[in-house]
Amino acid sequence: MYESIKTKKENFIGTITLNKPESLNVFTSQLAEELNSALVEFDNDKEVRVIVINAEGKGFSAGIDVNELKNKTPFELLQTTKLMEKMNLTITSMKKPTIASIHGFAVANGFGLVALCDLAIAAEGTKLGATAINVGLSCIGPAVALSKLIGRKRTLELLLTGRIITAEEAYQWGIINKVVPKDKLKEETYKLAEELASKSPLALQITRKAFYEMADMPLEKAIELANYAFSQICALEDAEEGINAFLEKREPNWKER
Repeated sequence: MYESIKTKKENFIGTITLNKPESLNVFTSQLAEELNSALVEFDNDKEVRVIVINAEGKGFSAGIDVNELKNKTPFELLQTTKLMEKMNLTITSMKKPTIASIHGFAVANGFGLVALCDLAIAAEGTKLGATAINVGLSCIGPAVALSKLIGRKRTLELLLTGRIITAEEAYQWGIINKVVPKDKLKEETYKLAEELASKSPLALQITRKAFYEMADMPLEKAIELANYAFSQICALEDAEEGINAFLEKREPNWKER
């Protein structure tokens, strides 16, 4: 079905693998379209509760294929840019949590994808950067998600200098949740994914949606939305099941969503 990515589904975890290692998993129009399609497909799949995004080859992604930007009119460039950055809207509007599992390098649009995901785990030695400025371009698209994570000063530092940072620096800055040995990346990624998949699917989805909605709200509005979300979760059958399972010292049996 797909040519630039691979997908699999197991134990309530959907995995999307960037699968163009010979070109460093750069974003072509095809890869961008297929990534968005797979994200939507898994988000609508009742047998998927968590989505992992990883990559084959030497690294996660080297960003947008610059060949996609050559010999185009301004209108054509705008359409290409919208396609490459469509993942910003897709991931932000999804119901299900996403985990980026990265190794080697994640730069430019690849860095943006890492920043977009709800959680991220990196192998030791991974390099990250908003590097487009070094070739006369800009990582202004990735900066949208990055600025939410690390603020104005650090985002502008990366955006304007194109400096590469290590996975350890990215962890200290709050871009990465965990840095693990290279040979433990897959194990640690799926350990986290399985932990999320063991939770109530609807409670996860409502929590994720409310978190992003209240992030830019004034305090009073954010508290009001959080109260509404919590009461919505409390009214679920899963809430009753979770409480009963806790009191009865057994594993909960969640509703499939």
